[in-house]
Amino acid sequence: MARPHIAVIVGSNRRASINRKLAQALVKLGADKFDATFLRIDDLPMFNQDLEANLPAGVVRFKAELTNTDGILIVTPEHDRSIPAVLKNAIDWGARPYGQNCWAGKSAFITGTSGGAIGTALAQQHLRSIMLSLGTILQGGDVYVTFKPNLVDDDGNISDISTRKFLQGFIDQFASLVTRLAPQPARTA
Repeated sequence: MARPHIAVIVGSNRRASINRKLAQALVKLGADKFDATFLRIDDLPMFNQDLEANLPAGVVRFKAELTNTDGILIVTPEHDRSIPAVLKNAIDWGARPYGQNCWAGKSAFITGTSGGAIGTALAQQHLRSIMLSLGTILQGGDVYVTFKPNLVDDDGNISDISTRKFLQGFIDQFASLVTRLAPQPARTA
């Protein structure tokens, strides 16, 4: 059986994003279970239904990359108690035009980090609602990560042992869900 391929979407367009650091560390935790590709979303034009008849090249690329994955890992900051505009824009493009929803049927895992005590809890709540309405299959459980200066070390590893074990458990569950639900190649007789 082929290893599942996941899309990693970081809901921040900030160069030094702490959520990108967390996403890279999570991919490292799952490196023996899946292959991962970080999808670019900061180059997508603002969603405009007028553009649906002739999709911009960046949107075509994004939708193709999303379609060709078995699962989705979304790591997002929280902006004003919700999800960042750049992430919402990518979600809208992935769901449109009508009848071409790239999210439906995909296994997904949502997390994020911030300096606050409850991490990105409200953003994750909003994102769960949106993604469920688009037909994704979300891994259960909440993963709120408070970002501390040394959460991710210089080698891209989660430095705190208890946090690493906690996150490893979620990554293992996500990898299992994606593997179970990923389309299997047709058998030949």
